[in-house]
Amino acid sequence: MPGDRESVTLGPWRLGSEERCVVIAEAGVNHNGDLGLAHRLVDVAASCGADAVKFQTFRAEAVLSPHAEKAAYQKETTGGGESQLEMARRLELPFDAFFELAEHCRQRGIVFLSTPFDEESASFLDSLGVIAFKVSSGDLTNLPFLRRLAAFGRPLIVSTGMATLGEVEQAVEQCGRGSLVLLHCVSAYPAAAADVNLRAMETLHRAFGVPVGLSDHTQGVAVALAAAALGACMVEKHFTLDRTLPGPDHRASLEPQELAALVRGVREVREALGDGYKRPVHAERDTAKVARRSLVAARDLIAGEVVTEEMIAIKRPGSGLPPALLPHVLGRRMAKAVRAGELISWEMLT
Repeated sequence: MPGDRESVTLGPWRLGSEERCVVIAEAGVNHNGDLGLAHRLVDVAASCGADAVKFQTFRAEAVLSPHAEKAAYQKETTGGGESQLEMARRLELPFDAFFELAEHCRQRGIVFLSTPFDEESASFLDSLGVIAFKVSSGDLTNLPFLRRLAAFGRPLIVSTGMATLGEVEQAVEQCGRGSLVLLHCVSAYPAAAADVNLRAMETLHRAFGVPVGLSDHTQGVAVALAAAALGACMVEKHFTLDRTLPGPDHRASLEPQELAALVRGVREVREALGDGYKRPVHAERDTAKVARRSLVAARDLIAGEVVTEEMIAIKRPGSGLPPALLPHVLGRRMAKAVRAGELISWEMLT
């Protein structure tokens, strides 16, 4: 039911639109099957200040039929001479590699996450003690798999690319009553900004009452920053060491300096959102004295004169009586002589 899971605790994070926006650096398969490269991706994510680095854990044979063709973007980036299964075999890391990567993340102070694509991989990640299971958009309609993931009792972070609201509803029903985060997503690599429809995040939040974020496949950081400004609890973004590397996802990924800019930007955006109360902040006090106006003597005033409107000017600085008090000044008598340009104070009036 909407509203009953507005906030979710995932490891060190409390997720909700008023809380921190978690930045997940999506390494995915951008290690190209090279464990050394995967370790370098951990170091980059940590150095850039990301909250988590996420990989993909799968047994290619358990996920793909030999007859599964590559997607168009995969053919563009890796060629059409092999099947999707053959490509996945090259990108697969053994389970032992993830032991190393999880420990590396612990040492670097960054959260380790990975998306399981099959039950054996999910069981392995559970044994690693991951704080949550990330579910790919491709498995949103794999309802039996969602039920099995939910049975582990860990929080689920579910991407919703390619889905209708009805399909998301079916998926949410399989996730049980445990902690759940939904990520709005457009499963195109790269995705066009015009296709992203960030307002769908609010639709998901209203419909299901859970924290909502964005899994972003656009180029650059503008869309991800806009999501953070709209209240996304989490932003996930692919990154790579070099966009020219061979592989299916490098083209739609951020390079290290861009990832660092994204993290800085998300932090600044969320800090800038504030609490919504309209009030002056401490940093404005000095400016208010300089930029606002006060009631001042328009000419030399003599003690005993009755104050009329032409005797008062409204000028800077703003450290005297504010212009709104002019009606309360008019008609009073001057208690003392005042030089032209002096700020009017209550002590000058009777």
